[in-house]
Amino acid sequence: MENTTPATPPLPGPEALAEQYLTCLLVEKGLARKTLEAYHSDLERYFEFLRQQGVPTLSENDTPLILTHLMRLEEGGMSPRSRARHLVSLRGFYKFLVQETLLSRDPVSRIDLPRTGLRLPDILSVDETKRLLSMPDTSNPRGLRNAAMLEVLYGAGLRVSELVSLKLREVNTEAGFIKLMGKGAAERLVPIGWPAKEKILLYLGSARPLLSKGKTSPYLFLARPGHPMTRQGFWKLLKKYAETAGIRKTISPHSLRHAFASHLLEGGADLRAIQVMLGHADISTTQIYTHVARKRLREIHEKCHPRG
Repeated sequence: MENTTPATPPLPGPEALAEQYLTCLLVEKGLARKTLEAYHSDLERYFEFLRQQGVPTLSENDTPLILTHLMRLEEGGMSPRSRARHLVSLRGFYKFLVQETLLSRDPVSRIDLPRTGLRLPDILSVDETKRLLSMPDTSNPRGLRNAAMLEVLYGAGLRVSELVSLKLREVNTEAGFIKLMGKGAAERLVPIGWPAKEKILLYLGSARPLLSKGKTSPYLFLARPGHPMTRQGFWKLLKKYAETAGIRKTISPHSLRHAFASHLLEGGADLRAIQVMLGHADISTTQIYTHVARKRLREIHEKCHPRG
């Protein structure tokens, strides 16, 4: 009897798959152009390696190839940090192929990031953070909104995606808590201090009604009637305020999340409590802030101790 089972269609070439992946990142995740360019560059470098090895297609069994590629990058002088970023690009790409059922298994899942490759950018000092938070002009509705957003981002250590998607029902100013649905649908409660509560109440009382112009919206922070602030819109505001505050460091919305964790740790907070507030599934992710705290202690010792 003739076998009528249809043949499995061949997998498209790596470049075509990469185009699908980058389009998904652009359309569904809204990643910035520079981020997409970095991913594209990493993938092209990997595809060039595959061409040199005579490998025309991707498969579930690419783990040895990926490891060889990473070793070649190390031999070529690429830093651990850059190799870690490169591996993150490959990990996201292969994960996408599995999600799209183009591959049955992820060959990158068991490859660890180079430990020294995970490093935080410059952390804002307490003084720099205070200057940044004081920049919005609170005499107008948009300034009140921006001041509240900055205070909440820093006061609760939110991701910018969590900040812009925050809903009215998720904020309890009386109890001083925000309820968040983080990565992997993990719910967490994060406390907010009185400066954030005060700014939220001022915004709700006198700014949000004017910004909504009578249109209803479940979102706390509105950019225009019925629509929440976007990540890109908030990033532009933050960049403007940082420049006005005279902050020379390269910062992003994530910088205030880093500052939140680092300042808590410097103040004596327990690492596991910080882990819960940040919503990290693994405490090893949170432990990176201990390196920042130790560096800060060394700087204080060198500056202030007579034998420093």
